[in-house]
Amino acid sequence: MKNHYADFDGRVRRQTYWMFVLVNVIISVVFAILTQIAGFFAIFSGLFTLAILVPSIALGVRRLHDIGKSGWWYLICFVPLIGSIWLIVLWATDSQPGANEYGENPKGM
Repeated sequence: MKNHYADFDGRVRRQTYWMFVLVNVIISVVFAILTQIAGFFAIFSGLFTLAILVPSIALGVRRLHDIGKSGWWYLICFVPLIGSIWLIVLWATDSQPGANEYGENPKGM
């Protein structure tokens, strides 16, 4: 099985993307609570954030590919307020049916 943690090619299902986000939010909340209790956990929190930076971007780009958008749409998040909202809307959009220029629909696999 191929590891896709830094793979920007292909497509990923909506469920896979949002489960990744959910798990990482839970882990981040736990680190935030632990950091409030004992400050030295901030180091682990920072390391965790660095460790998931590239996989998070790669998964977001592959999610955009799944709806038929270029990965460059990820940069819309730099538009204040509305850009981040629009990116979340794109990530929540259902997959483009059938194959597209980025590969086969992962729902059909």
